[in-house]
Amino acid sequence: MAIEKDDIIGALKTVFDPEIPVNIWDMGLVYDIKIDGKNITITMTLTSPTCPMMDELMGQVKNAVLRVAGVEKVDVNLVWEPAWDLSRMSDAARVELDLTSHGW
Repeated sequence: MAIEKDDIIGALKTVFDPEIPVNIWDMGLVYDIKIDGKNITITMTLTSPTCPMMDELMGQVKNAVLRVAGVEKVDVNLVWEPAWDLSRMSDAARVELDLTSHGW
């Protein structure tokens, strides 16, 4: 059984930024998901390079994806380019954070 990208996205939606009540997928922090057999590579960023929860958050991402059936290995690549900004957020995240009336 092949690993589906939707299953990986579902796992990523269980990981929340510790300072914002929105999951990392809807925040737009995940830039890419690569599936190579049973190996998954997640390329993502954070809202700030000085995030004090960086290591913990990266571990949560890895552990969440490892729980997907069939996944054996997860690599999480943290990148800073392109820089994250509010335009990457989903509509659901904007509603949750009450940013819809601000032209975002």
